[in-house]
Amino acid sequence: MDFYEISFIFSTLWVGPFWFAMLINPEKDKTKKLLDGPLFFLGPIVFWFILMICEPQGLIDMANSSSNAGGFLEGLASGLATKAGVTAIWAHMVAGDIAVTRWIWKRSIEIKSNVWITRLSIFFGVMLMPVGVAIFLLGSFSKKKFLKN
Repeated sequence: MDFYEISFIFSTLWVGPFWFAMLINPEKDKTKKLLDGPLFFLGPIVFWFILMICEPQGLIDMANSSSNAGGFLEGLASGLATKAGVTAIWAHMVAGDIAVTRWIWKRSIEIKSNVWITRLSIFFGVMLMPVGVAIFLLGSFSKKKFLKN
């Protein structure tokens, strides 16, 4: 196992305890305390920075992708089609998914959403984030509270 595989696995496993806490015990004080600070997304972000420091060529290639003869997307695709690129984009996606899932969880608690809508939204928030957001919005729409505050 190399550094990139370890980083990939670590980024994935980092969010697990936070996700399970929101999913299994959404209203418990322990869950609220666990998700109070930035710790829930800090692991993947730290690994993203470590990857960028260890493999800065990926950022350089991304910055230069606009001057690629095949076009921007081809240049971007070639930069992402490396172990460093895939691992960095995965850490980025995991951090974004858990941040949005935390928002779904927090808003669900605030508006006193149905527990099954909350759990379904949280489940898909990490697995397929747009689906989790859609479930939350559809479930919350009837309450007409999701946009308040």
